[in-house]
Amino acid sequence: MAVLSDPISDFLTRLKNASRAGNDTFNAPFSKAKAEIARILKEEGYIWNYEIDESGKFPELRVTTRFVDGKAALTDLKKVSKPGRRSYVGVSEIPRVRSGLGISILSTPKGILSNREAKQQNVGGELLAQVW
Repeated sequence: MAVLSDPISDFLTRLKNASRAGNDTFNAPFSKAKAEIARILKEEGYIWNYEIDESGKFPELRVTTRFVDGKAALTDLKKVSKPGRRSYVGVSEIPRVRSGLGISILSTPKGILSNREAKQQNVGGELLAQVW
């Protein structure tokens, strides 16, 4: 297995590729941050479910993608903050994605939150990704 410099980007790429290829499920190496991102995606309706598979040597995150009328619920996503260029936003600077049809995922002092949760809790942070 290759050494990754950005595991969150790898997880999001696997999600996008699985949705575009029409795969029902995909696996990714487990981390708490990826599990929190999967929780947000489930709450917002972009995936059906996720579970932690601890049967192997290393735990894996198994994600079930969501399709509505044969089309993927996740149209596209954009990784904003990258290892060479971090992007931080205040609560008033959190961007609206596709005029409110998408979500932003932020890493805040209160954990990984969607843009709606961050605005409710009045916190900003590192803008990880935008999903629509």
